Amino acid sequence: MNNPVVEWFADSFAELHPMLQQLHRQGGTLNGSVELTFGNGIAGLIGRRLAGKMGMPIDSGDYPFTVRIAHSDGSLLWARRFGEKHEMVSVFTPYGHHPTGYWIESSGKLQLELGVRIIDGGWHWVQRGAKLNGLTLPAGLLPRTEAYKRIVDGEYEFRVAFSYPLLGDLLRYTGCLKPEVSL
Repeated sequence: MNNPVVEWFADSFAELHPMLQQLHRQGGTLNGSVELTFGNGIAGLIGRRLAGKMGMPIDSGDYPFTVRIAHSDGSLLWARRFGEKHEMVSVFTPYGHHPTGYWIESSGKLQLELGVRIIDGGWHWVQRGAKLNGLTLPAGLLPRTEAYKRIVDGEYEFRVAFSYPLLGDLLRYTGCLKPEVSL
């Protein structure tokens, strides 16, 4: 079955870990916990503001975490739930094909242009640009991002981190997830 992910990666899809291939062929739900942390001082204030705007908790801590991944109308959908109260939904729209193509992640008023590198079977996002309310943000104003998902010891390990030079970490969330088993 072809879908936006399989079509976008084309021959490179086989380079992803088999568990990532299965998840992105069929979609599914992953469950586990996430550790959410914020930087110190002004970096932490910026990180909490960013988290609140994205639908994430604004307090550091461990949270139950669920990600639902599906395909719809040529796009990839991710619904992330932090605990019971906070949900962040993103629509990923593909352009071109791997390795030169990219995805646009839309979450509310923010759009990120993201390339992908495959490293040891893992999916590593590479931020290329951003728009807020349709206006292109200057590259110098964008936080640095690190975001990936990979398989470690049979679990889906992920990390998302935003930082600014001189300020340090704004926010970070990381954890390991297992696929939900249907009975």
